[in-house]
Order: sequence, then structure tokens, then C-alpha cells
Amino acid sequence: MYDFANSAFTTLVVTFIFSQYYATVVHSDPVRGGVWWGRAVAGSAVAVALLMPVLGAAADEGGLKKRLLVLTTAACCVFTGALFFVGPGNALTGALIFVAANVAYEAAQVFYNAFLPEISTRRNVGRISGFAWGLGYVGGLACLVVALAMVRGQPAFVARLLPETDFLNVRATNLLTAAWVIVFAVPVFRHLKERVPRRPVRWASAGMVGLKRLRETARDLRRYRQAVRFLIARLVYNDGLVTVFAMASIYAAAVFGMDTAELIVLGIVVNLASGASSIVFGFVNDRIGGKKTIAISLVALSAVSTMAYLAQSLAAFWVAALLLGLMVGPNQSASRALLSSFVPEGKQGELFGLYAFSGKLASVLGPLSYSAVLGATGSHRWAMLSVAAFFLVGLALLARVDEQEGIEAAARQAG
Repeated sequence: MYDFANSAFTTLVVTFIFSQYYATVVHSDPVRGGVWWGRAVAGSAVAVALLMPVLGAAADEGGLKKRLLVLTTAACCVFTGALFFVGPGNALTGALIFVAANVAYEAAQVFYNAFLPEISTRRNVGRISGFAWGLGYVGGLACLVVALAMVRGQPAFVARLLPETDFLNVRATNLLTAAWVIVFAVPVFRHLKERVPRRPVRWASAGMVGLKRLRETARDLRRYRQAVRFLIARLVYNDGLVTVFAMASIYAAAVFGMDTAELIVLGIVVNLASGASSIVFGFVNDRIGGKKTIAISLVALSAVSTMAYLAQSLAAFWVAALLLGLMVGPNQSASRALLSSFVPEGKQGELFGLYAFSGKLASVLGPLSYSAVLGATGSHRWAMLSVAAFFLVGLALLARVDEQEGIEAAARQAG
């Protein structure tokens, strides 16, 4: 249910609606707007990279994962709702509010993901992660359908409530997103139990506790050798994923002239493909292993980036977007499941904090490289082609990971 709830944020705000609205309306120059948006995504990535390993370790020490999950989810919803007030000309304010919302969203993801080892086994972790990720795409899809009605003003009473004047119909999708996340996360807040008992850790000293645990882990990195190798590989290939999510709608609008309603339809189709493939590949993951599943997705994602660069027609771009949807869900689900297999008992929040670190520290490079290529060439096509490099380098680094050794090392630590 939490995946169902929070996928609305990445779908509507990061990928399909607010990003395009920001680049083309809030910032009137689409090229400069794309550059600013890339920098905002990169800025939030830096904040997450610096904060989450420490907070994750502190959550493990104090048994605070659920409490922090609730707090960060609430913060994400507050800042997302505030995006409703961002109008034309408020580029700096809009970027700052988005950074705050995105940092809160990513922080919540760390505490949420850290529950995966507690509710799964080595034999079914791929299916559980895949089903949850697939349900997340269903949630994103359902929210997109509602947003499409809001943007198009259908039925008639919606048009009267949310006229196009001052882009009210588009801005209101941020309120929809905030409400969607908080409402559908309620079952998790009410019923999810934290297995690690809460211990008395003062909030003021939580950061110091987290730093102490991180230093201890750093001294023992040889015990987590495969986990470290995997995190380095993900540090690179996740760069490409973050960039695609952040720039896809801006690319579609700039290169193919797609408007907000068309982007929402594209998002619906992509979410359908991603949801179905995440569930199917969850079973594949448990059969062939997380490493091979991720490798398959990275080969396909490299091809998709090239196809998007070469596409000369809207139909060709649609094919590339559909293939993207089929592979991006399995990649993310299998990545989460693979790290879960490498995590020993009592280290969930800490290592998933490092997971966020690996995903976000280098995520600075992806959006910034896209922005740099775009700024230098004025071409979204060349900027999109640069994304393929992250997938290919990440694939090469993934080849060095020994999945079986990582699983056995986690079992020894738990024992």
C-alpha cells in the first residue's frame, strides 16, 4: 500500500506534470527551464546523499524506522501541496519547494525499504519487492487518470471547479498528489509493525549515534564486500534512471511538442507496462537472481536511450517510452531485492541509507550532465543520448558483484 501511495509523487510531480509545467510555464524558456530543473533534482540528490546514511543508522539504533517514515511522508505531502502556489515567474521558489518535497520523499523511501528484509525471506524477496513495485505503478496510473480528468476539465463540473485560468487545473494536481499519498499510506501507518524494539535515543543525539554506527560499518566493509560493489554499480546506473525520470516529460514536450494532457496519457501507458513487468520480473528475479535481472534491464535501458535519441516521429518515441516502462520497474525492484539479500539483521536502515546514498550522490551527475549537454548544444536529443553511458558503465561494474557470496556473508553476520 505504501508503494501504491507514494508512486503518485514520482509520477505526477517528478516525471509527467509538474516538471513539464515548471520548465515551460514557471520558467518561460524551455531550455533554461530544463537546466534549472536538472539542477533542482541534483540539489535534492546531494541533500539525500549526505543525510540518509546517518539517519538510517540512527533509525536502526533507536528502532525509529516507522516513526521517521511517518514524519518524512507527512513532510513530503506538505511541501508537495505547497507546489500548488507556484505560478509563472516563481522559478526559484518552485525549485526550492520541490527540493524540500523530493528530499522528504527520498528519505521516506529509505525507512520504507528498510522494512523489506523484515517481511520477506531469501526465497521470496524478489516476488514481494516486485509485487509492491507493480502495485506502485498501479497507484501512479490511477492517480494519473484522475489528474488527466482535472487537466482536461472532464466532466463539465471539473472544468467549472478547476478552470484553465492561471493554470489552476494543472497546479491542482499537486494537491491531488499530496492527498493521495497521505490517504493511501494510512494502512501502513496503522498496521505495519517494527520488529526492532524502540530504544531510548534522543533526537538531538540521533545524528551522533548514526555517525558512530557508520564509522563501525566503514571499518568492517570487507564483511560487506559484495554489497559495496553493488552499491557502487547502482551509484552509476541509477544516475541514468534519475535523469530519465526527471527529464522525460521535458524531452517529450521540447522535441515532440507533447502537451500536458498527452504526457499524462503517455504516463498511463508507461505505468501499465511498468506495473505488469515489475510483477512478472519478481518471479524471474527469484528464479535467476537479482544480478542477472538487473543486467537484462540495463542492456535494454541503454538501447531505449539510443532509440529516444534516434526517434524522428512521435510513434517511434512512443515505442521507446513503452520499452522504458517495461524495464525500469524490474530494474528498481530487483535492485531493492538484491540489496535486501545482502543485509544482515539489525543493519537494514543503515545499509538502505547507503543505498539511498549510492542512488543519490551520483544522481547529481546525471541531471547535471543532461543540463550541461543541453546548455552547450541546445539539443535535448544529444542530452538524452548521454544517459546511455550511465547504464553501460553501471552494467560493467555490476559484473564484478558475486551475488551468492553476498548472500552467504549476510547470513554469517546474522548468525
